[in-house]
Amino acid sequence: MMHVKPLERTAVTTRVVPAKNTRLLLGPLLVERGDLKPEDLERALALKKRRGACLRNVLLTHNMVNENNLFLALKEQWRCEIADLENTPPDPELINQVGLITCIRNCIVPWKRIPGGVVYVTANPERFDKFARSLPQQLGTPRMMIAPEHAIHTSLIHQRSDNLVERSEKRVPVTESCRSWNSKALRISLFFLTMALIFGVLLAPSVVFGLFSGWAIITLGLFAILKIAAVVTQLRKSRPAEIANTALYRENTTAILPTVSVLVPLYKEQEIAQQLIHRLKRLTYPKEFLDICLAVEADDDTTQNTLAETSLPRWVRTIIVPKEQVRTKPRALNFALDFCRGSIIGIYDAEDSPDQDQIQKIVRRFSECGPEVACLQGILDYYNARTNWLSRCFTIEYASWFRLVLPGLAKLGFAIPLGGTTLFVRRDALEELGCWNAHNVTEDADLGIRLARHGYKTELVDTVTQEEANCRFVPWIKQRSRWLKGYAMTWAVHMRSPRLLLQQLGWRQFFGFQLVFLGTLSQFVLAPFLWSFSLIMFGLSHPLSEVMSGNLAIFLAALFLFVELTSVCVGIIAVSRKKHSFLKWWVPTLFFYFPLGAIASYKALYEILTRPFYWDKTKHGVFEPTPTKTKT
Repeated sequence: MMHVKPLERTAVTTRVVPAKNTRLLLGPLLVERGDLKPEDLERALALKKRRGACLRNVLLTHNMVNENNLFLALKEQWRCEIADLENTPPDPELINQVGLITCIRNCIVPWKRIPGGVVYVTANPERFDKFARSLPQQLGTPRMMIAPEHAIHTSLIHQRSDNLVERSEKRVPVTESCRSWNSKALRISLFFLTMALIFGVLLAPSVVFGLFSGWAIITLGLFAILKIAAVVTQLRKSRPAEIANTALYRENTTAILPTVSVLVPLYKEQEIAQQLIHRLKRLTYPKEFLDICLAVEADDDTTQNTLAETSLPRWVRTIIVPKEQVRTKPRALNFALDFCRGSIIGIYDAEDSPDQDQIQKIVRRFSECGPEVACLQGILDYYNARTNWLSRCFTIEYASWFRLVLPGLAKLGFAIPLGGTTLFVRRDALEELGCWNAHNVTEDADLGIRLARHGYKTELVDTVTQEEANCRFVPWIKQRSRWLKGYAMTWAVHMRSPRLLLQQLGWRQFFGFQLVFLGTLSQFVLAPFLWSFSLIMFGLSHPLSEVMSGNLAIFLAALFLFVELTSVCVGIIAVSRKKHSFLKWWVPTLFFYFPLGAIASYKALYEILTRPFYWDKTKHGVFEPTPTKTKT
């Protein structure tokens, strides 16, 4: 359901007067009725001509006319009535015959049967004739009434909530979904594996310790090499001309622009609503082509009450996601997607503060590249980097990942795990893949792999979104454990059929997938095995002391030093820009930061066995950004 202001309606009957060939123009009709100023009509027509926008959207978006007066004028223009969908719900059987998704996409609902036909309620009367030609002939002659978009969507949700909920949870094919995850079978397998390890430790402790240590060392070295290759590639193949081209595009006011829908999932957000709307208003993309959808859970009274007290612009809508056992961000995204208007779908988080020209850059890049580039990922940064040591390390980590490693991996042709925000996808490609995996708590990383499996490419775009760094230890552990749990489930799901995955990805992407996902998990889970080698430095006994030669000890010491130097160098390069240059002195302290991930990994493993689909919520709005005039 959607929260909207009620629309005044005249008395409704089932008698509908057919439209005539000659029709009054909407703009002059509104002026004649006194609902629109002549100078506003002139400005609206200029915007319509220059940008190719719908006149009604221009009028509503720029608050030139209110919705009630607009639909009264449409009623007069099209010689039809305004349907009262709230007091007279539509016929569910008619919805089934026409098709629920067809109704949503066309913003039409079959309302009631009349002698010889059916009354359809639409928010777009100018498209009704085209829609009517595709209707089943057995339904009889179609007759038209009108109602606002939100009223039509609300009635469809009320009548077919169960269907939409099921659809939101099962859009991804079961072969690529984790909804069939069997925690009981996993617990049984883990029990026998644990027993085998116990016997192994008792019978041959050096062998067991050596196997785990060896795997940790191999993945550590390979990941460092991959990181270096990605960074070198990114530094050599950066595209400085992209920003200049985007600036030219911003000035091109004659371009026909696509509608961009941005989904913002919210849950128990009391502090963030006002700031969120303020930040979204800063976007310079023409608002008549911007469709912001706030996805809110049905039982989340906190966020609903907060939004009710917030003045939302016309281009911002609230979509209420029905309550269900699965309560994850991707389920909410899947549900809200059907009600989006755009051909490009973006994702923001509640605390995001995107660059003002971000949407222009995204639209520009999509227009330049072919349809094989289905996804564009922006850069994530943090506005509270100075809060404490944890926020500083978080900022360094993300600067390294989003400014160097991730774009480098993309340019090397690897499948990349996407970030959960500042992510933009072509809608047709997204729907072809089944949208987001509703049961995966890192739906972004999973989507990146599924895009690659189906032959699509992802690019990084030089546009920044400021976020709030999670800089409190317990929330940090919870958030990181959710990410690692999602990585583990993503790896396990896609490795159900390794041969098929290899066939779809190819050797390079398959190797990269193993290293990024399995390697990351291995590094955190097996970190204590690597730490144990520090015992040798202090002359203490080590489980592998008897089999470790002097040359092997020198090799391991050199490897560990090489990895640490790599991490430090990459971090310093990543924060070399003016805004974060103060962080370069904090880069060496990452040595104490990453071990926190080991704690998070054990929490992740426990939840995989007990609560695989549990979404550990991160609270937003704790630290607000400090105003700055410096643009990164």
